Amino acid sequence: MDNQFRPQGFSILPTVVKNLLIINVIFFLATWAAEVAWHIDLADYLGLHYIGASDFRPFQFVTYMFMHGSFAHLFFNMFALWMFGNSIENAWGPKRFLLFYFVCGIGAGLTQELVQYIQLHDLIQNYQYVKMGARSIPVGDYLNMLTTVGASGAVYGILLAFGMMWPDSRIYIYFAIPIKAKWFVIIYGIIELFSGFSSIDNVAHFAHVGGMLFGLGLILYWRYKYNGWNPFKSRKNKYNDTYGNTYKNDWDYNKQRTDDDRKTDEILDKISKGGYDSLTQEEKEFLFKQSKKN
Repeated sequence: MDNQFRPQGFSILPTVVKNLLIINVIFFLATWAAEVAWHIDLADYLGLHYIGASDFRPFQFVTYMFMHGSFAHLFFNMFALWMFGNSIENAWGPKRFLLFYFVCGIGAGLTQELVQYIQLHDLIQNYQYVKMGARSIPVGDYLNMLTTVGASGAVYGILLAFGMMWPDSRIYIYFAIPIKAKWFVIIYGIIELFSGFSSIDNVAHFAHVGGMLFGLGLILYWRYKYNGWNPFKSRKNKYNDTYGNTYKNDWDYNKQRTDDDRKTDEILDKISKGGYDSLTQEEKEFLFKQSKKN
C-alpha cells in the first residue's frame, strides 16, 4: 500500500479550501491597496489586539485569521492549507471542515490572549510607561501595538488533524527529506511549545500550540457526542469501487471513473465487433455493475 501523500490539484479543490485561499489573497491585496492609496493600515483594525487594549474589538478573533504580515507569511500558510486541508475536507465534508478551521483559529487567538494576559499582568498593574529605545510610551499605547495576524493557528490545527488521520503518510520537508506525518506533527508541536517559552521573535508560537489543542479538543468532543464517530476515517463517498464496497476520496473517485469509462468503451467496441457473446464473464459482470450505477 502506498502511504505517500500527494496533494491534489487546484481544479478539484474542495469548496471551503478553495474559498479560504481566495479570501485570504483578497484580504492581502486589499491591505496592500489600502496602505498605498489611502495610508490605512487594515491590519491595525482587523488584526487581533490585546484584549485589554483600547483598539481591541471582539470581531478581531475572526478577522485576524485573514490578515498576513508579508507575502511569505501568506504563501506558507496558504500552501499548508492547500496541502493538508484539501484531503481533510474531502474526508470530513465542507461543513465539518469549516467549523474545525474556525474553532482552531479562534482557539489560537484565545490562547494568544491568555498568554499575553499572563505576560503583561505585572506591567499593567505596576507601570504607566514602557521604555522603547530612547523614548518611553504610555502602557495603553504599547498595548495597542500588540497585534496578532495570520491563519497559522488554524493551519496548525489542520496539520494536527492530518497527522492523526494519516499518521504514516510521508511528508517531504523542503521537498527532499521524507518524514511520517505523525512525527512531523509531534516535532512541530514541540518546537512551537519550546519556542513559545524561549524565543524573543514576533511569532505567536503559543497561538500555534493553541490551534492544535483546540483542534484536538474538538475532535475528541465529536467522538463523544456522536457515540464513537471516528474523524480519522474518511466519510462515505459518492462512489463505490466496482469490485467491492471500498469508499474513496474525490481524487481516487475521479481516477476510478476515468478508468471505468475507458474500460466500458473498450467493452462496447468489442460488442459492436463480435456481439455480446464475445465478452468474458468478467467483462459481462463489469458491464452489468456499470449499468446499475449509471
